[in-house]
Amino acid sequence: MVKLITVTPDAEKIMAHVARVSNPSNQDNPEYAKLLRYCIKHRHWSVFETGSLTLEITTSRAIAAQILRHRSFTFQEFSQRYASPQDFVVYEARRQDVKNRQNSVDDLPEVDKEWFAGSQYEIWEKAKALYDEAISRGIAKECARFLLPLSVETKLYMTGSVRSWIHYIELRGSAGTQKEHMDIALECKKLFKEAFPTTAEALEW
Repeated sequence: MVKLITVTPDAEKIMAHVARVSNPSNQDNPEYAKLLRYCIKHRHWSVFETGSLTLEITTSRAIAAQILRHRSFTFQEFSQRYASPQDFVVYEARRQDVKNRQNSVDDLPEVDKEWFAGSQYEIWEKAKALYDEAISRGIAKECARFLLPLSVETKLYMTGSVRSWIHYIELRGSAGTQKEHMDIALECKKLFKEAFPTTAEALEW
């Protein structure tokens, strides 16, 4: 799940203003769609660093680890050192693609999918029970969290420039990305398009 937290006010207007730094007499021109298209076409990415977007992402620790690899962003994540986890994320089972280790195929029998989902619930219930017992024994949260699976739910705030979001969405919204991560990137893309409609149109999104 992805939610909008904040976006730079008049971001596209500001980006156009910055792009026209060498043409001061025309900096306040309200028409900037063609200018932003030109900047994208000719890969003048620096102007897209003057607007930013912060999104709230709820996912699992497993997928959050992939998102956190994007170091052009800044992050704030739910800390299991200070607060106890309340839920976990159930994922579908897919078959390993034998030709591409970065891909999986959704063609498993329903019985195997049900087994996989049930196994996740079984692990979570056992892990959460042991976690709660650890806390009751006075074991610190920062230690007790080692008992929890990667499917435990987490929340993070992801802040980046328009430039960073463009490249993240293009990379993670395409083939080669794990489906669960791709789904998040496509949710981010939807919110990006609402926040920066002219830029999104220029990108042919």
